[in-house]
Amino acid sequence: VQLQAFGGGLVQAGGSLRLSCAASGRSSCRNVMGWFRQAPGKEREFVAAYRWGDRSTRYADSVRDRFTISRENGANTVYLQMNGLKPEDTAVYYCAAATGLITGRMSQAEAYTSWGQGTRVTVSS
Repeated sequence: VQLQAFGGGLVQAGGSLRLSCAASGRSSCRNVMGWFRQAPGKEREFVAAYRWGDRSTRYADSVRDRFTISRENGANTVYLQMNGLKPEDTAVYYCAAATGLITGRMSQAEAYTSWGQGTRVTVSS
């Protein structure tokens, strides 16, 4: 599976951005797609995930109610709509894909087998 993420940029606090992750390759290898982020000097952390089969989603507590992960119907693209951005959201955002994850593992980076290149999000105060 190949993943391509884009949509990052510079935005002021309180603003919005929408990240996209386009997937290509075997669909059987990506029934869960997730977003992770890594800020300078920090470890990679889970942001949100979407599971194709039951359309279930999971969010990190830090972004719940501000970010929304969704899938374009009929397309192999997952979006991360980010509203109410804060300076602490500044990071490189990565999309990832996995197969057959149970709900409890959707937030675990080590469970994902394919990763896209990062897209940088900078939120100014």
